[in-house]
Amino acid sequence: MKYCLIGERLSHSYSAEIHALSGLNYSLKEVPRGELAEFIKEDYDGFNITIPYKKEIIPFLDGLDESAKKVGAVNTAVKKGGKYYGYNTDTEGMRYALSRKNILLSGRRVMILGTGGAALTAEALCRAENAKSVVKVSRAGEVNYQTCYNLKDTEIIVNATPVGMFPNIGGKPIDLSAFPNLTGVFDCIYNPFNTALIAQAKGLNINCSDGLPMLVKQALEAQKIWGVGGKQDDTEEIIAALYRKKLNIVLCGMPSSGKTTIGKMAAALLGKSFIDTDAEILSATGKTPAEIIEKDGERAFRDIETEIIKKISIVSGAVIATGGGAILREENVSALKANGVIFYIKRDLSLLTAAGRPLSKDFGVAKLFEERKALYARAADFTVENNGEKQSAAENIARKFAAFNYNPEN
Repeated sequence: MKYCLIGERLSHSYSAEIHALSGLNYSLKEVPRGELAEFIKEDYDGFNITIPYKKEIIPFLDGLDESAKKVGAVNTAVKKGGKYYGYNTDTEGMRYALSRKNILLSGRRVMILGTGGAALTAEALCRAENAKSVVKVSRAGEVNYQTCYNLKDTEIIVNATPVGMFPNIGGKPIDLSAFPNLTGVFDCIYNPFNTALIAQAKGLNINCSDGLPMLVKQALEAQKIWGVGGKQDDTEEIIAALYRKKLNIVLCGMPSSGKTTIGKMAAALLGKSFIDTDAEILSATGKTPAEIIEKDGERAFRDIETEIIKKISIVSGAVIATGGGAILREENVSALKANGVIFYIKRDLSLLTAAGRPLSKDFGVAKLFEERKALYARAADFTVENNGEKQSAAENIARKFAAFNYNPEN
């Protein structure tokens, strides 16, 4: 039996990996605009649909389940008797994602950002859950991204736009601080996990969730329709497994604290790729960080470092060793946290060296540490000491990460 996901661009998708965990023969199939009619002739037992075809697929189907009729969009199709029928499992996926973070729609004033298929799902769920009011925000509508700030009584915001999604991470559709009554934020985006919108919600102590729990739940609901796959009680196990697989482990700490060596060891233990920002800078410029600093100054080096970090931050499933001063710029920390968990590699000052490190040599290791220690602590999700065997530090990272639940149920 053969299944797939169709969409215009799918490089960001984790769907194949979710279904692979249930043993399905499942692939990603990019369908160019105007070619749905050709796709529908292909022989699949079922398929999922994502941006931009959740509404466009409807005329090519032979019938719609009530779940799709209520939403006005289809994300799952199944072949029965040689004909394709459309369903919508996104509603159940979104309901699950919201409920696990205690984001309640009943009796709440809800703002939905966007007008596409995901927005239709959110609107249908709001109706089913008896939301007090629902407002959809669009670029050119009566309620747009300027006038929406007048709705100060908004309690729940759902982002159903692709703003902030891979590869254009860092974007944010609105400023959450303008809504004083906000109690919940849901972002349908799951790549990256920590979009700028979610990061702001966390900073404001607002209940929030990225889109991965929705993605996993809707996939398992699709498997039920197809009559294949695993058990529904595997949902949280699959969510946690995907977070661990896709999250980056980012190492920060003082120069000569052992980030590169420990990072390579941790990557080997966890089966992740390894990236060193200093090595990436050398590859991009033909110069080492020390050479750039000595010739062009620290500011020039920091600018290059920031550009490299922006590029690296869109990857997933890697161990990333950063330069000692990467945490000096908040934009670097935000980019690294988009898909990453930060470990501070802490090493006693007496074990650090200034050799080959111009800033440590010019300012002194102790002074440099005093200037940066609070920044390391603030950026870090975990601290691991490296005052003994580096292998022990790497194993400590692997243990902490294996036990880490990135987005647990409340």
